[in-house]
Amino acid sequence: MYAYVGCRTTKERKARGKGIRVYKVEGKRWELVQLLEGQVNPSYFCIDRQEKHLYGIHGDFSEVSAYEIREDGTLRHQNTVKTHGTNPVHLSLDRSGRWLFVANLQTGGVSVIPVLEDGSLGRIKELEFISGNGGPGYVSHPHQVNQDKTGNWLLVPSQGRLQGVGKITVFRIDSDQGTIRETSLVKGRTGAEPRHCVFHPNNRFCYCVNEKDSTVTLYYFDQEKGSLEPEQIITSLPEDYAGDGWASAIDIRPDGRTLYVSNRKHDSVTVYSLDQDNGKMTMIQNQKTGGEQPRFITVTPDGRELLAANELTDTITCFDIEEDGTLTDRGRSIETESPVCVVFKR
Repeated sequence: MYAYVGCRTTKERKARGKGIRVYKVEGKRWELVQLLEGQVNPSYFCIDRQEKHLYGIHGDFSEVSAYEIREDGTLRHQNTVKTHGTNPVHLSLDRSGRWLFVANLQTGGVSVIPVLEDGSLGRIKELEFISGNGGPGYVSHPHQVNQDKTGNWLLVPSQGRLQGVGKITVFRIDSDQGTIRETSLVKGRTGAEPRHCVFHPNNRFCYCVNEKDSTVTLYYFDQEKGSLEPEQIITSLPEDYAGDGWASAIDIRPDGRTLYVSNRKHDSVTVYSLDQDNGKMTMIQNQKTGGEQPRFITVTPDGRELLAANELTDTITCFDIEEDGTLTDRGRSIETESPVCVVFKR
């Protein structure tokens, strides 16, 4: 298995990253096999279904790049295109592999970019704006472009901020035409700022982490209509912690039994057990990451480990996932500069 680690590289971010790091992963041993330098803020990735191409956004700028994945797992840069928005923060491929969706946080647009036959990227096809308060020019700052398990629906959590609306907008995906059409939306709690969401394997339960009020919301998802209904909201911080929160990432174990959320400022990962009948969350653990600002977390493909990328202290902490879904810190970490994303090729 190979791991691809994205990072921050710019002085504006006070970053120490040098580019994309590629590791060969054998069991719990990570061996660095490539450092692809010259890539500016390669801060979020996705990989195509054939695992032949990796795509990455350049955070704080207006670009997205395509990379060929060679047989030995190393990368070759193919091309870079404009997203026609500022500060792309998340991306995903549609189920056909022909279209790439990109969320541009600062300017409020979702880009639809064609994927060419050789895996490189074409010029943008369309740009859909997430509306805010006050009419034209007011946007709601999308932070993710996530698809449900059917691949028919694109969910876009938007933070809102001052001129926008904190909400999740649902679009119907037309993979033949390369278009997305808004079908519904659900507003979050005032000031919550929805950030990222993840689906339960049954596709009925959708969980969204809210950045500013450090909560997680359970929505019931209707995959026929493409609609969300809020069912539960719960804190991501321990009840004995009275400080500030800044919730960030969310992931779910492959069996759908436990959910994980990271908390910056508190520098921890919160674990929830999930009721398999109604999807409701119960907090069962809060685990410190041993570093600062865990912007990103991910469960490894085999479901045995959770990785927390500590952006400010240059480590990825590796937790063992126990049978009940709780985390155990056995002192394992990967040293890498300003990490903010990890994806795997199996």
